[in-house]
Amino acid sequence: MNDKNEQAENQGGQVVLLTQYVKDLSFESPNTPAIFQTNEEQKPRIDVNVSVRVNQVGSEGFEVVMTVNVKATSGDMVAFLVELEYGTLWGIRGVPEEHLPPVLLVECPRLMFPFARRVLADAIRDGGFPPVLLEPVDFAALYRAQHLADAETGKPN
Repeated sequence: MNDKNEQAENQGGQVVLLTQYVKDLSFESPNTPAIFQTNEEQKPRIDVNVSVRVNQVGSEGFEVVMTVNVKATSGDMVAFLVELEYGTLWGIRGVPEEHLPPVLLVECPRLMFPFARRVLADAIRDGGFPPVLLEPVDFAALYRAQHLADAETGKPN
């Protein structure tokens, strides 16, 4: 083990955000202009789905990709659909193997979320709709739920 690795482990490890990027962004408004002509007083229904995946890149690099799908409906019409894949590249050194999953699937997404939320809000606003500011996501709860589901199906964690 070299001096840098020993120093990183003695400090509790290093987790460094190297870069962040929009990997894929799709905005659709299939019912325009009709959706703007409806006189519905009710707010549109907003459905949000968030998932996270991790890809190892080299010995100390990890790509964390958060996928956020947002669907807004007004009555029986779809106002808009947005899919964002927001990627980040992390350098991780000196973090014990057993601590990597919570770091990559909880802490990294927690730090990424405000940036992904801004990209989504801008895309929705640029599509002619009021921006949707997503509520914060409890990535620890998502991780625990996935961990339990994997344990029930016998998948390795």
